[in-house]
Amino acid sequence: MLAEFDLIRRYLMPSQKRLATDGVALGSGDDAALLIPQAGHQLAVSVDTSVVNVHFPHDAPSFAIGHRALAVALSDLAAMGADARWCFMALTLDQRTFSNDTAIHSWMAGFGQGFHGLCQRHAATLAGGDVTSGELAVGVTVMGELPAGRALTRAGARPGDVIAVTGELGGGGGGLALWKRGERDLEHPLLRRYLLPEPRLAAGVALRGLASAAMDISDGLLADLGHLREASGVGAILDKEALPLAEGLEGALGREDAQQAALSGGDDYELLVTLAPGDVAHAQHQLSEQGLALTVIGQCTEALGVQGIAPAHHAGWQHFNEGTP
Repeated sequence: MLAEFDLIRRYLMPSQKRLATDGVALGSGDDAALLIPQAGHQLAVSVDTSVVNVHFPHDAPSFAIGHRALAVALSDLAAMGADARWCFMALTLDQRTFSNDTAIHSWMAGFGQGFHGLCQRHAATLAGGDVTSGELAVGVTVMGELPAGRALTRAGARPGDVIAVTGELGGGGGGLALWKRGERDLEHPLLRRYLLPEPRLAAGVALRGLASAAMDISDGLLADLGHLREASGVGAILDKEALPLAEGLEGALGREDAQQAALSGGDDYELLVTLAPGDVAHAQHQLSEQGLALTVIGQCTEALGVQGIAPAHHAGWQHFNEGTP
């Protein structure tokens, strides 16, 4: 097997010339990276770990694993309204799953392609990392910037604010269900939503100054709405019929299971936001310029709890809680 630093240099790290133009004063090769934040900005920092057969199936294509590991981390920056700047990766690679060095090269090439492709689309720079041996897992730390005092948080929702979501819901849960059934065509819209999610970074930036509270939907709409409600001290009324269902979801699962996937399936990585009613039209216009819908699905209330949804729908996603695919 190739040595750790050979794998990093060959498949993971951008060129030193590229690093020098992306706010990295000192990149990989020393004990730590040196970064150059913009004046007057705050750093938003988040870390996510993706573990095989917990967050992604063991037989997923390596480029999808690379893309997905970064996407779920960048989604946290989107929820804060931050622009992505830098990321760091800790890759744990299971040597026992590869028959020879050629197989490792092929897997790493795909992984790097998926990871760096998403980096390039969102102007993020991989500024350092680590490769070690063990059960396959990818830890990604992301750093973003935003003007001081402009961050979106979970704590700003007020009674009377509307509750809205970007894009479509249920695609992550629907894609997982199809993967378990044996579907492997990544051109299927539900599998793309599950294995190749798109972090809504531009949407988060556009919603700065409009959304009163925000977070990304990773564990399911109801579970994550619960976190936002708790932080803001509000309740909610939801309209289940207003949920924007992912393309192909109802056809694949049926109406009732499609709504359940939208409410509790997890892995959607859309943004959940609250807004004053008077700001909704402006926010929808801002996102429509990105080709992204913003759908009102409810309203914040003074009375705590969630109305409009049966208690059976209140469970959140539990990491392959019915067994690995």
